[in-house]
Amino acid sequence: MTEEQGDASVAVHREIGGLDTEQVNDEYSHLDAQSTTELVRAMNREDASVAAAVARAEPEIASAIDGIADRMRRGGRLIYVGAGTPGRLGVLDASEIPPTFGLDPDRVIGVIAGGDGAIRSAAEGAEDDSALGAQDMAQRDVTELDTVVGISASGRTPYVLGAVKYAREQNALTVGLACNSGSALGRAADVPIEVVVGAEIISGSTRLKAGTAQKMVLNMLSTLTMVRLGKTYGTLMVDLQITNEKLRARAERTIMRATGCSREHAADQLDAADGSVKTAIVALLAGLPAADARAALAQADGFIRDALTRENSR
Repeated sequence: MTEEQGDASVAVHREIGGLDTEQVNDEYSHLDAQSTTELVRAMNREDASVAAAVARAEPEIASAIDGIADRMRRGGRLIYVGAGTPGRLGVLDASEIPPTFGLDPDRVIGVIAGGDGAIRSAAEGAEDDSALGAQDMAQRDVTELDTVVGISASGRTPYVLGAVKYAREQNALTVGLACNSGSALGRAADVPIEVVVGAEIISGSTRLKAGTAQKMVLNMLSTLTMVRLGKTYGTLMVDLQITNEKLRARAERTIMRATGCSREHAADQLDAADGSVKTAIVALLAGLPAADARAALAQADGFIRDALTRENSR
Protein backbone atom coordinates (compact mmCIF):
# COMPACT_ATOMS: atom_id res chain seq x y z
CA MET A 1 0.00 0.00 0.00
CA THR A 2 1.42 3.38 -0.99
CA GLU A 3 1.51 6.35 1.40
CA GLU A 4 -1.30 7.97 -0.57
CA GLN A 5 -3.41 4.83 -0.34
CA GLY A 6 -2.75 4.62 3.38
CA ASP A 7 -3.86 8.22 3.88
CA ALA A 8 -7.00 7.53 1.84
CA SER A 9 -7.76 4.44 3.96
CA VAL A 10 -7.47 6.47 7.15
CA ALA A 11 -9.74 9.15 5.70
CA VAL A 12 -12.40 6.59 4.77
CA HIS A 13 -12.09 5.01 8.22
CA ARG A 14 -12.78 8.36 9.85
CA GLU A 15 -15.65 9.13 7.47
CA ILE A 16 -17.56 5.99 8.44
CA GLY A 17 -16.96 6.60 12.12
CA GLY A 18 -14.24 4.03 12.65
CA LEU A 19 -16.76 1.18 12.95
CA ASP A 20 -15.10 -2.23 12.88
CA THR A 21 -18.20 -3.70 11.27
CA GLU A 22 -17.85 -1.37 8.28
CA GLN A 23 -14.16 -1.92 7.56
CA VAL A 24 -12.66 -3.62 4.53
CA ASN A 25 -10.66 -6.80 5.08
CA ASP A 26 -7.72 -6.33 2.71
CA GLU A 27 -6.92 -10.04 2.90
CA TYR A 28 -9.88 -10.67 0.61
CA SER A 29 -9.35 -7.90 -1.92
CA HIS A 30 -9.38 -10.53 -4.71
CA LEU A 31 -12.30 -12.51 -3.26
CA ASP A 32 -14.22 -12.49 -6.52
CA ALA A 33 -11.30 -14.12 -8.33
CA GLN A 34 -10.96 -17.08 -5.97
CA SER A 35 -12.21 -20.62 -6.54
CA THR A 36 -15.33 -21.83 -4.78
CA THR A 37 -13.27 -24.08 -2.52
CA GLU A 38 -11.08 -21.12 -1.56
CA LEU A 39 -14.18 -19.03 -0.87
CA VAL A 40 -15.67 -21.68 1.41
CA ARG A 41 -12.38 -22.09 3.25
CA ALA A 42 -12.00 -18.32 3.69
CA MET A 43 -15.51 -17.84 5.02
CA ASN A 44 -15.20 -20.76 7.39
CA ARG A 45 -11.90 -19.37 8.67
CA GLU A 46 -13.54 -16.02 9.38
CA ASP A 47 -16.48 -17.67 11.14
CA ALA A 48 -14.09 -19.66 13.33
CA SER A 49 -12.97 -16.42 14.97
CA VAL A 50 -16.43 -15.56 16.29
CA ALA A 51 -16.38 -17.84 19.34
CA ALA A 52 -13.19 -16.20 20.60
CA ALA A 53 -14.81 -12.78 20.26
CA VAL A 54 -17.83 -13.97 22.22
CA ALA A 55 -15.54 -15.42 24.90
CA ARG A 56 -14.08 -11.97 25.54
CA ALA A 57 -17.56 -10.79 26.54
CA GLU A 58 -18.31 -13.67 28.92
CA PRO A 59 -18.33 -11.55 32.13
CA GLU A 60 -20.88 -9.15 30.66
CA ILE A 61 -23.00 -11.99 29.30
CA ALA A 62 -23.04 -13.67 32.71
CA SER A 63 -24.02 -10.40 34.39
CA ALA A 64 -26.90 -9.97 31.95
CA ILE A 65 -28.13 -13.54 32.55
CA ASP A 66 -28.18 -13.06 36.33
CA GLY A 67 -30.11 -9.82 35.94
CA ILE A 68 -32.61 -11.32 33.51
CA ALA A 69 -33.19 -14.39 35.70
CA ASP A 70 -33.71 -12.27 38.80
CA ARG A 71 -36.41 -10.21 37.09
CA MET A 72 -38.09 -13.19 35.45
CA ARG A 73 -38.38 -14.94 38.83
CA ARG A 74 -40.44 -11.94 39.90
CA GLY A 75 -42.70 -12.12 36.87
CA GLY A 76 -40.75 -9.95 34.45
CA ARG A 77 -40.22 -10.45 30.74
CA LEU A 78 -37.24 -10.72 28.42
CA ILE A 79 -37.75 -8.42 25.44
CA TYR A 80 -35.44 -8.39 22.44
CA VAL A 81 -35.52 -5.38 20.15
CA GLY A 82 -33.70 -4.87 16.88
CA ALA A 83 -33.95 -3.82 13.24
CA GLY A 84 -33.24 -5.93 10.19
CA THR A 85 -31.13 -9.03 10.83
CA PRO A 86 -30.69 -8.35 14.58
CA GLY A 87 -34.45 -7.95 14.94
CA ARG A 88 -35.07 -11.21 13.11
CA LEU A 89 -32.56 -13.01 15.32
CA GLY A 90 -34.36 -11.70 18.39
CA VAL A 91 -37.74 -12.85 17.08
CA LEU A 92 -36.26 -16.27 16.26
CA ASP A 93 -34.77 -16.75 19.70
CA ALA A 94 -37.92 -15.61 21.47
CA SER A 95 -40.17 -17.88 19.39
CA GLU A 96 -38.18 -20.99 20.32
CA ILE A 97 -38.42 -20.56 24.10
CA PRO A 98 -42.08 -21.59 24.73
CA PRO A 99 -41.90 -25.07 23.13
CA THR A 100 -38.40 -25.76 24.45
CA PHE A 101 -38.86 -24.63 28.02
CA GLY A 102 -42.63 -24.49 28.55
CA LEU A 103 -42.71 -20.73 29.09
CA ASP A 104 -45.72 -18.61 28.18
CA PRO A 105 -45.11 -16.84 24.83
CA ASP A 106 -45.60 -13.43 26.43
CA ARG A 107 -42.61 -13.91 28.76
CA VAL A 108 -39.93 -13.77 26.04
CA ILE A 109 -40.76 -11.36 23.22
CA GLY A 110 -39.02 -10.38 20.00
CA VAL A 111 -39.72 -6.88 18.67
CA ILE A 112 -38.52 -5.84 15.21
CA ALA A 113 -38.56 -2.36 13.68
CA GLY A 114 -41.41 -2.18 11.21
CA GLY A 115 -43.48 -4.90 12.89
CA ASP A 116 -43.94 -8.55 12.03
CA GLY A 117 -43.96 -7.85 8.30
CA ALA A 118 -40.31 -6.85 8.57
CA ILE A 119 -39.42 -10.42 9.51
CA ARG A 120 -39.80 -11.41 5.83
CA SER A 121 -39.50 -8.10 3.99
CA ALA A 122 -36.99 -5.37 4.76
CA ALA A 123 -38.35 -2.23 6.41
CA GLU A 124 -35.14 -0.25 6.29
CA GLY A 125 -36.65 3.15 7.06
CA ALA A 126 -38.06 2.00 10.39
CA GLU A 127 -34.59 1.50 11.87
CA ASP A 128 -33.88 5.24 11.65
CA ASP A 129 -36.85 6.17 13.86
CA SER A 130 -35.82 6.40 17.52
CA ALA A 131 -39.30 7.58 18.53
CA LEU A 132 -40.76 4.41 17.03
CA GLY A 133 -38.44 2.32 19.21
CA ALA A 134 -39.64 4.13 22.32
CA GLN A 135 -43.26 3.82 21.17
CA ASP A 136 -42.95 0.08 20.64
CA MET A 137 -41.66 -0.32 24.21
CA ALA A 138 -44.41 1.91 25.59
CA GLN A 139 -47.04 -0.20 23.80
CA ARG A 140 -45.68 -3.25 25.61
CA ASP A 141 -45.88 -1.54 29.01
CA VAL A 142 -42.23 -2.06 29.89
CA THR A 143 -41.65 -1.91 33.66
CA GLU A 144 -38.82 -2.31 36.16
CA LEU A 145 -39.39 -6.07 36.19
CA ASP A 146 -38.55 -6.41 32.51
CA THR A 147 -35.25 -6.74 30.67
CA VAL A 148 -34.87 -5.11 27.27
CA VAL A 149 -32.02 -6.37 25.12
CA GLY A 150 -31.18 -3.98 22.29
CA ILE A 151 -29.44 -5.71 19.37
CA SER A 152 -27.48 -3.73 16.78
CA ALA A 153 -24.32 -4.73 14.94
CA SER A 154 -23.20 -1.11 14.58
CA GLY A 155 -24.40 -0.20 18.05
CA ARG A 156 -25.92 3.02 16.80
CA THR A 157 -29.27 2.07 15.22
CA PRO A 158 -31.71 4.87 16.21
CA TYR A 159 -34.72 2.56 16.61
CA VAL A 160 -32.84 0.34 19.04
CA LEU A 161 -31.35 3.28 20.94
CA GLY A 162 -34.82 4.81 21.32
CA ALA A 163 -36.18 1.54 22.70
CA VAL A 164 -33.33 1.03 25.16
CA LYS A 165 -33.36 4.60 26.41
CA TYR A 166 -37.12 4.44 27.00
CA ALA A 167 -36.79 1.11 28.81
CA ARG A 168 -34.06 2.49 31.04
CA GLU A 169 -36.28 5.44 31.94
CA GLN A 170 -38.84 2.88 33.16
CA ASN A 171 -36.10 1.30 35.34
CA ALA A 172 -36.07 -1.88 33.31
CA LEU A 173 -32.75 -3.70 33.04
CA THR A 174 -31.24 -2.81 29.68
CA VAL A 175 -28.65 -4.80 27.76
CA GLY A 176 -26.88 -3.48 24.67
CA LEU A 177 -25.60 -6.17 22.27
CA ALA A 178 -23.33 -4.66 19.63
CA CYS A 179 -20.33 -5.64 17.51
CA ASN A 180 -18.33 -2.43 17.91
CA SER A 181 -16.48 -1.30 21.02
CA GLY A 182 -17.45 1.93 22.76
CA SER A 183 -20.81 1.91 20.97
CA ALA A 184 -23.66 4.31 21.61
CA LEU A 185 -25.82 1.30 22.45
CA GLY A 186 -23.29 0.08 24.99
CA ARG A 187 -23.25 3.50 26.62
CA ALA A 188 -27.05 3.66 26.69
CA ALA A 189 -27.51 0.27 28.36
CA ASP A 190 -26.97 -0.93 31.92
CA VAL A 191 -25.03 -3.95 30.65
CA PRO A 192 -23.02 -3.46 27.45
CA ILE A 193 -22.15 -6.66 25.57
CA GLU A 194 -19.79 -5.68 22.77
CA VAL A 195 -18.61 -8.63 20.68
CA VAL A 196 -16.04 -7.23 18.27
CA VAL A 197 -15.72 -9.64 15.35
CA GLY A 198 -13.93 -7.25 12.99
CA ALA A 199 -14.38 -6.67 9.29
CA GLU A 200 -16.71 -8.98 7.41
CA ILE A 201 -15.56 -11.04 4.42
CA ILE A 202 -18.13 -9.02 2.44
CA SER A 203 -17.56 -5.48 3.69
CA GLY A 204 -20.42 -4.24 5.85
CA SER A 205 -22.51 -7.43 5.53
CA THR A 206 -23.20 -7.77 9.22
CA ARG A 207 -25.55 -10.72 8.79
CA LEU A 208 -22.33 -12.75 8.60
CA LYS A 209 -19.87 -12.80 11.54
CA ALA A 210 -21.78 -10.13 13.45
CA GLY A 211 -25.04 -12.03 12.97
CA THR A 212 -23.41 -15.27 14.08
CA ALA A 213 -22.03 -13.56 17.18
CA GLN A 214 -25.43 -12.09 18.01
CA LYS A 215 -27.10 -15.49 17.60
CA MET A 216 -24.53 -17.08 19.91
CA VAL A 217 -25.06 -14.45 22.60
CA LEU A 218 -28.85 -14.64 22.35
CA ASN A 219 -28.62 -18.43 22.70
CA MET A 220 -26.69 -17.89 25.91
CA LEU A 221 -28.99 -15.21 27.31
CA SER A 222 -32.20 -17.20 26.82
CA THR A 223 -30.95 -20.74 27.39
CA LEU A 224 -28.86 -20.04 30.47
CA THR A 225 -31.58 -17.86 31.95
CA MET A 226 -33.87 -20.88 31.63
CA VAL A 227 -31.24 -23.00 33.41
CA ARG A 228 -31.16 -20.44 36.23
CA LEU A 229 -34.98 -20.68 36.39
CA GLY A 230 -34.96 -24.46 36.87
CA LYS A 231 -36.09 -25.34 33.37
CA THR A 232 -33.44 -28.06 33.06
CA TYR A 233 -32.30 -31.06 35.09
CA GLY A 234 -28.70 -31.68 34.22
CA THR A 235 -28.68 -31.37 30.45
CA LEU A 236 -32.31 -32.41 30.07
CA MET A 237 -35.17 -30.13 28.97
CA VAL A 238 -37.74 -30.91 31.63
CA ASP A 239 -40.33 -28.21 30.93
CA LEU A 240 -40.86 -28.92 27.24
CA GLN A 241 -44.42 -28.67 25.97
CA ILE A 242 -45.84 -31.83 24.41
CA THR A 243 -47.55 -30.54 21.30
CA ASN A 244 -46.92 -33.42 18.87
CA GLU A 245 -45.83 -37.05 18.71
CA LYS A 246 -42.15 -36.16 18.33
CA LEU A 247 -42.21 -34.17 21.55
CA ARG A 248 -44.21 -36.88 23.31
CA ALA A 249 -41.45 -39.36 22.44
CA ARG A 250 -38.80 -36.88 23.59
CA ALA A 251 -40.62 -36.38 26.88
CA GLU A 252 -40.68 -40.12 27.49
CA ARG A 253 -36.97 -40.42 26.65
CA THR A 254 -36.20 -37.56 29.02
CA ILE A 255 -37.98 -39.33 31.88
CA MET A 256 -36.17 -42.58 31.06
CA ARG A 257 -32.77 -40.87 31.06
CA ALA A 258 -33.43 -39.03 34.31
CA THR A 259 -34.78 -42.02 36.22
CA GLY A 260 -33.58 -45.18 34.45
CA CYS A 261 -37.14 -46.48 34.08
CA SER A 262 -38.60 -48.34 31.09
CA ARG A 263 -40.41 -46.57 28.25
CA GLU A 264 -43.71 -48.11 29.35
CA HIS A 265 -43.24 -46.87 32.90
CA ALA A 266 -42.23 -43.43 31.64
CA ALA A 267 -45.35 -43.23 29.47
CA ASP A 268 -47.62 -44.25 32.33
CA GLN A 269 -46.05 -41.77 34.73
CA LEU A 270 -46.22 -38.99 32.15
CA ASP A 271 -49.96 -39.61 31.77
CA ALA A 272 -50.39 -39.61 35.57
CA ALA A 273 -48.53 -36.29 35.70
CA ASP A 274 -50.83 -34.73 33.09
CA GLY A 275 -47.95 -34.39 30.64
CA SER A 276 -45.53 -32.73 33.07
CA VAL A 277 -42.05 -34.20 32.59
CA LYS A 278 -40.83 -32.56 35.78
CA THR A 279 -43.63 -34.01 37.87
CA ALA A 280 -43.09 -37.47 36.41
CA ILE A 281 -39.37 -37.38 37.20
CA VAL A 282 -39.86 -36.28 40.80
CA ALA A 283 -42.63 -38.84 41.30
CA LEU A 284 -40.40 -41.66 40.09
CA LEU A 285 -37.20 -40.60 41.85
CA ALA A 286 -38.86 -39.73 45.15
CA GLY A 287 -41.49 -42.49 45.07
CA LEU A 288 -44.37 -40.03 45.29
CA PRO A 289 -47.84 -39.87 43.77
CA ALA A 290 -48.05 -37.31 40.99
CA ALA A 291 -50.01 -34.84 43.11
CA ASP A 292 -47.39 -34.91 45.88
CA ALA A 293 -44.58 -34.60 43.35
CA ARG A 294 -46.29 -31.54 41.89
CA ALA A 295 -46.56 -30.01 45.37
CA ALA A 296 -42.90 -30.76 46.09
CA LEU A 297 -41.90 -28.96 42.91
CA ALA A 298 -44.03 -25.96 43.82
CA GLN A 299 -42.28 -25.70 47.17
CA ALA A 300 -38.91 -25.88 45.41
CA ASP A 301 -39.82 -23.14 42.88
CA GLY A 302 -39.78 -25.69 40.09
CA PHE A 303 -36.24 -26.98 40.63
CA ILE A 304 -36.16 -30.79 40.43
CA ARG A 305 -32.89 -31.13 42.30
CA ASP A 306 -34.13 -28.99 45.20
CA ALA A 307 -37.43 -30.86 45.33
CA LEU A 308 -35.62 -34.21 45.60
CA THR A 309 -33.27 -32.88 48.27
CA ARG A 310 -36.23 -31.72 50.33
CA GLU A 311 -38.01 -35.04 49.96
CA ASN A 312 -34.92 -37.07 50.76
CA SER A 313 -34.33 -35.06 53.93
CA ARG A 314 -37.79 -35.80 55.32
